[in-house]
Amino acid sequence: MKLLVAYDGSELSKKAVLEVKNQAVEAEDKEVHIVSVLEPNGPLTQPIISRDLRKEMMEEFNLEMEKIKQELGEVNGRILTDVMISETEDNPGQAICAYAERENIDLILIGNRGLGNVKRFFLGSVSNNVVQHSPCPVLVMK
Repeated sequence: MKLLVAYDGSELSKKAVLEVKNQAVEAEDKEVHIVSVLEPNGPLTQPIISRDLRKEMMEEFNLEMEKIKQELGEVNGRILTDVMISETEDNPGQAICAYAERENIDLILIGNRGLGNVKRFFLGSVSNNVVQHSPCPVLVMK
């Protein structure tokens, strides 16, 4: 069974990470994908500044993803992480759904509302977008 957790650093996305332990407990071959879609903000018209912002954001979230992998170490199965930078102004939910389809995900876990510690991530109705466009079932954490 393949599970995808949409992670943005908010309390509800952390709750979704913890819920992975309860999902597919009986599955012999579990694969957990923890995915973040980052939306850079700032002076994107300046390529050098934009590239530096993206690099900093990626490094920050990759460190956090490593901590999550360690916390989920006892999950029976593989744990994969991916941090993506949104290249367009599309809702990050579209990138999550595309990832889920590409990886043949069986279940997406997502927080009801992102607005976490760093408000530039998952702003808007990402969970609604995922629920409406997902190629698989979605568990929304409240």
